[in-house]
Amino acid sequence: MKKFNSKYILGISMISALGGLLFGYDWVVIGGAKPFYERFFEITSNAGLQAWAMSSALIGCILGAVVSGMVSDKFGRKKPLLLASVLFLVSALGTGIVSDYNWFIFYRIVGGVGIGLASALSPMYIAEVAPTSIRGKFVSLNQLTIVIGILAAQVINLLIAEAVPAGASDEMIRNSWNGQTGWRWMFWAEAVPAFIFMVAILFIPESPRWLMKAGMPGKAFPTLNKIGGEDYAREEMKNIEATLDDVSEKVDFRNLAKPMYATVLLIGIYIAVFQQWSGLNTVFNYAEEIFSAAGYGVSDTLFNIVITGSVNLIFTLVAMFTVDKWGRKKLMLFGSLGLAINYLLLGSAYFFQLQGIAVLILVLTAIAIYAMSLAPIVWVILSEIFPNRIRGAAMALATFALWVACFILTYTFPLLNEALGASGTFWVYAAICTLSFVFILLKLPETKGKSLEEIEKELVN
Repeated sequence: MKKFNSKYILGISMISALGGLLFGYDWVVIGGAKPFYERFFEITSNAGLQAWAMSSALIGCILGAVVSGMVSDKFGRKKPLLLASVLFLVSALGTGIVSDYNWFIFYRIVGGVGIGLASALSPMYIAEVAPTSIRGKFVSLNQLTIVIGILAAQVINLLIAEAVPAGASDEMIRNSWNGQTGWRWMFWAEAVPAFIFMVAILFIPESPRWLMKAGMPGKAFPTLNKIGGEDYAREEMKNIEATLDDVSEKVDFRNLAKPMYATVLLIGIYIAVFQQWSGLNTVFNYAEEIFSAAGYGVSDTLFNIVITGSVNLIFTLVAMFTVDKWGRKKLMLFGSLGLAINYLLLGSAYFFQLQGIAVLILVLTAIAIYAMSLAPIVWVILSEIFPNRIRGAAMALATFALWVACFILTYTFPLLNEALGASGTFWVYAAICTLSFVFILLKLPETKGKSLEEIEKELVN
């Protein structure tokens, strides 16, 4: 069995995965700030402005995902990750400074571009440096840092927010410390990890697979040599070169239209969309509505959100230890079927007007299932299945589809909730999960234990 420089692989993977931490923090911090900035901007009676404040960052995510393909193919993985870190820093500072709603939206979109870049590039970079036998575990580090970022945002929101008296009016909340200043510190706190990420990214090497594709094998060898030794480096370079029969050919989105890539693109786009339309992210984005429907007040909701984040972290760790043992497909099947059953029960709980602990337990169970299956495994699969030649463009397309799906999910949840009630909404998500179970069973190949080049030969025809 080959020996690898685990400390080195872990170090560069963790630095890249800081993009995931900022992704998670920026994505969720708005949920805790929501009860306060809505009162500050006086939009509590305008559902359209509320939805735009919550979903505007997704426009940036979509833009960042599209741009990630172009910049990663042209400039590599490292420089775009550095750009993402700068965008996170600007967004964190800007969102907290402004007192105008439109500027608030602008900085949320800036942060969204950072999320779009990081969500595509961080797992891609890790997959391209991690050896086959431990790739799943290391790519899952990105999801772990996303979850840590989510939990950090939830804990910081709870620590910053002062207790809100039961029955407090909108005016009372708006004039409180929470309503004037507290929500700003929730966003400003992100500037610290953003600055650390910006500095740390300068010390990692460029992806050796991108260097090979760009015609710079001399620069790829030292990194591969440091990862697994000289024999490993030469073997990897030979395998990579075999999939790059013409490295001078420009890689762009037009190559994705070739029939040979149809199957792999279908799988990638479907699982990316399904990760969002499985419905779980509504729990993080609309926690206030979900828990208030179960009878919880604002302060109780903030505490419950921290509990959900803790469960999310614990079961993401479980996924890291099972992804290279159980395999990707089994975990995806478990997640889709498990969520379908859970949503049937959760919808029934709302239908029969159950409140309190019963709903909380079902929500936590759904998070546990999602955290050890769809949340990390989709990113692992996306980072693995696309061929070397089109990986940047294909990853951008799949990530673009994911964020469009996320935008639709986020924007439609209040509409579904109003039209169908909480029960009907979760039953819709149950139906989506059931259909996806069938797709995964029939179409998704197992990628555990296969090199990126072996996966390419299997899926490209």
